[in-house]
Amino acid sequence: MTTIQQRIAASFAMQGLMTTLGATLTHVGDGEVHITLLYDGRLSQQQGFVHAGAIAAILDTACGYAALTRAPAGSDVVTAEFKINLLRPALGARLMAIGRVVNAGRSLTVCTGEVRAHADGSETHKVVALMQATIATVRTSVSETD
Repeated sequence: MTTIQQRIAASFAMQGLMTTLGATLTHVGDGEVHITLLYDGRLSQQQGFVHAGAIAAILDTACGYAALTRAPAGSDVVTAEFKINLLRPALGARLMAIGRVVNAGRSLTVCTGEVRAHADGSETHKVVALMQATIATVRTSVSETD
């Protein structure tokens, strides 16, 4: 495991929301991160679909960590903005959020992402959400007065 993979895995493990959702970090590569979420009725909206908030959370996180794979040493990332398109109901036994870097600049990184819904045990999927995100690169020693 590379240093950046270790750093992202350690950071992901500290995310309370990802723990609460039951999300897992399943792939870290150069400019690409995958996060998997198994269906859980506690994450559903009133019609039984996975709630858009859970979908947005795993996709935002995947994009952020994809950006971190390209960030300089000694820096961290935070989301500056994102837009999400919900294409169809999130139905499936497993959802996979894939974040990819489109352009990594010095202070801003643009990422795209998608959430794929997989049937139980199947690699066949339907894309249920798309995202475009702008991720800001920040110093790791930012103080409250900055």
